[in-house]
Amino acid sequence: MVKATETEITFKINKKEVTVNVPPDRRVLDLLREELGLTGTKEGCGTGECGACTILVDGESRLSCLMVAAQLEGSSVETVEGLEHTAEGQVIQQAFVEHGAVQCGFCTPGMEMTALGMLRKDDHPSRDAIREGISGNLCRCTGYVKIVDAVEHAAQEIRCCREDQ
Repeated sequence: MVKATETEITFKINKKEVTVNVPPDRRVLDLLREELGLTGTKEGCGTGECGACTILVDGESRLSCLMVAAQLEGSSVETVEGLEHTAEGQVIQQAFVEHGAVQCGFCTPGMEMTALGMLRKDDHPSRDAIREGISGNLCRCTGYVKIVDAVEHAAQEIRCCREDQ
């Protein structure tokens, strides 16, 4: 039953269709974590400054702390939990591990989702393009070199996989 102050929305989350009732001020971040149990998406700042809450909405990187849930109506959403179900996502996750780009891990979900969105648009980015692409994601542990290395390696692996098909 939908309360008078709630809206029913239907969207796909990691390729699975869901229908939920949301109040008008419900943030996507809170919907993911509290109602859908997808806790991989992190809240760092809550103001759109850190990138820890990055998800993909219809293939575009979006900050879930700045979106209201009603904006998801009819959309396709990907979260870090969905990475393991795609070849590209697995490559990105493995590259982050192999290159030591995962330290405390707090920024990792947002970094990986940003990398996925970026590499779907350009699977041959320069190191400068990678730095620019992840510039909205803050990390206090790595100094970014290992993250750039990981994304560069993932891009090479993704290109190889596409060429083999």
